[in-house]
Amino acid sequence: MDQAPNRQFLDDITGALNWWREAGVEFDFLDEPRQWIVPEDEQDENGDRLPPRRRPPADVDAPPPRPTRIDPALLPADLPAFRDWWMSESLLDDGGPAGRVMPGGVAGAKLMVVVETPEQQDRDELLTGQQGKLLDAMLAAFGTRREDIYLASALPRHDALPDWRAAESRGVGEALARHVNLVAPQRLIVLGGNVLSLLGHESPQRAAVLRQFHHEGLTTPLLGGWGLAALLQQPRAKASFWNAWLEWTKSEIAQMKDAGPEGSQS
Repeated sequence: MDQAPNRQFLDDITGALNWWREAGVEFDFLDEPRQWIVPEDEQDENGDRLPPRRRPPADVDAPPPRPTRIDPALLPADLPAFRDWWMSESLLDDGGPAGRVMPGGVAGAKLMVVVETPEQQDRDELLTGQQGKLLDAMLAAFGTRREDIYLASALPRHDALPDWRAAESRGVGEALARHVNLVAPQRLIVLGGNVLSLLGHESPQRAAVLRQFHHEGLTTPLLGGWGLAALLQQPRAKASFWNAWLEWTKSEIAQMKDAGPEGSQS
């Protein structure tokens, strides 16, 4: 059944259009331009516009991959720059710069001591707790003091359970070797079997083992031993380490005597 047209609606539309004509509006405008003629390459077989095609994604240069290992070629070449690098380099661990402890001492020290990590309470300097007290007692027995040595740690912050394999894979061993090379001490003590491993030595089976450190043309007498935490728990190990120290220094004195007057003056 056909429905009669709505005369009232048509009259309203006609009245509205007449009102706009009387107001002087004769054309319909769009804010956005419209393409009335469809280009041939956008027509289908019937001449109708083809549906829009997806544009291929724009070629965006992917960011370079983040390095996962310290590049020895990029390590600082002087000690002050290395110490600044030590406090900020993200590849040393995953914790950022907060909580890191600066090594202390001057280049050319007679003795450099490397420990595993700072102690938990360390803030502005290394070894301010029980391990530090033990180290100070050892240094006093050696006839020196902390102010006269260069003290460093293999890792930049305290870690109760360090992941030493991850540290090795990051290249922390190369960084430590460069650190020793820049300090260029006369003698080197490394406390901690894991630290010795970073430098390419096997962990000590005894409390102390005599070795040598070789890196970038530098050869330094090295006394490797258990970490300070282990020495605190093993009183007998302290005596073993003391005997190793005496053997170490005695051999150096003998070498100086064998070298004659020139060696004794060096």
